[in-house]
Amino acid sequence: LVQLVDSGGGSVQVGGSLRLSCAASDIIYRYYYMGWFRQAPGTEREGVAVIDRDGSTNYADSVKGRFTISRDNAKNTLVLQMNSLKPEDTAMYYCAATVNIVSMIQALAHRWYPYWGQGTQVTVSS
Repeated sequence: LVQLVDSGGGSVQVGGSLRLSCAASDIIYRYYYMGWFRQAPGTEREGVAVIDRDGSTNYADSVKGRFTISRDNAKNTLVLQMNSLKPEDTAMYYCAATVNIVSMIQALAHRWYPYWGQGTQVTVSS
């Protein structure tokens, strides 16, 4: 079983940036999709950004143009660069991995992912 360790969260002001990292204990090329998900209190976990093993990406509409997902298969690391942060981006962020091969649209749904990091908190204040 792969172990995923999230890091990089913190508190920033509106318009600021954060870079989240996810270190994997396994060869991440084995996992067809890796992604970032977030969950605010009282809400469902939602897909933020996903990337397949070849580097194709998909983003939630709310973060397009502001967030960038990338994966380094050689270093077994997943990264989420978040720019122009807004208060509504405040949530616990989780990285996840799956071997399931689904469409790019389906890949934003958390139910396809059996492997999860512990989460890292992002707080954006105005």
